Amino acid sequence: MAFSFSFAGDDIEDDGRPLTPPPQVKKSAVASPAGAGAFPVQDKPQLPPASHDLEDMLSKLPSKIAFNLLGVNLQDGSTLQIPRRELWDVRAQLMAEDDGENPSESEAGLGEHDVKTGIYEGGFKSWESSVDMVKVLASEKPADFLNQEPCVLIELGCGTALPSLALFHWALSERKSQPRHPLVLTLADYNPSVLYLVTLPNLILAWALQQRSRVALVEEAFTPDGELDLTPEIIAAFKDSLVSNQITLRFLSGAWSPEFVDILYSSPNAPSLADNTKTLVLGSETIYSPFALERFGETLLLILERERKDRPSGSARAVIGAKKLYFGVGGSLDDFVEKMRGLGTTVNNLFEERTGVVRGVVDCQLS
Repeated sequence: MAFSFSFAGDDIEDDGRPLTPPPQVKKSAVASPAGAGAFPVQDKPQLPPASHDLEDMLSKLPSKIAFNLLGVNLQDGSTLQIPRRELWDVRAQLMAEDDGENPSESEAGLGEHDVKTGIYEGGFKSWESSVDMVKVLASEKPADFLNQEPCVLIELGCGTALPSLALFHWALSERKSQPRHPLVLTLADYNPSVLYLVTLPNLILAWALQQRSRVALVEEAFTPDGELDLTPEIIAAFKDSLVSNQITLRFLSGAWSPEFVDILYSSPNAPSLADNTKTLVLGSETIYSPFALERFGETLLLILERERKDRPSGSARAVIGAKKLYFGVGGSLDDFVEKMRGLGTTVNNLFEERTGVVRGVVDCQLS
């Protein structure tokens, strides 16, 4: 099923910039992000869950990425600038790699539809509820949460990963004291191509912007045209920064399911953390239809139960942002709250936006 939500402002595009690629694209500048099967095939079963290796993903990055900045106004009056890879740059990479055998691969995620159920789940675009979640997280003293104990962050349906980018930025800004507690950031999206093409590049951009005033090498990698050169030295510095800050990045793709949860906790790079680890699960615009709501709710419950079992001295909560109603599709935030309460969780309202399309952010924890 393919559809657009048809809400003004749903897709927080590139500040009005055209989404067409530059007229000339050099094939040598890009490499295949995920190989065959980056997008699921229509009328076939949904993508099975899979874990993706960071080193492999880094090796397939293009030589440079173009980006824009999304300013999020926070409650304290400050503005957080969150980087996002330009959509035209993503399209340019896909066009340069297109061998003509699978044209739908470059059309599915960057065409006229916001979502194609079972094909593409909206990950190339940024959604309003993800901005709401950044504001909510900023109001909760994230520096304390990120640095006082070992911490696990899991963003389900991450896409451009605005909430995770904000938390990543705050973690890097505050990790100045020793010892530093481990931080594991897991990014999960239905489409592997989204992880390769926007999620990981956005994390590198967030790191680079945070480091540019401190490290000459990083400052020199920014071009006057609004691009970041991904030289071997930049990639090495990025990896070194993760190690020195005790930050681990993990990437998962595929449909929400018990198998997805199994991979989350049993894949080779699954972390071994102390019992007092704090876990925060994030999800924005993940319940747009009854089917998505059902699968997401069940998967979220499994994660919260697994956290309680594996880390009894820790804590686990989920922060979920969504529209009050997805017109013509059937999902709603109220239905999600009802379902999660029926599954035995405590749900509290954290935020509500009534200007334009009504949206909300809620907190879910096991009772």
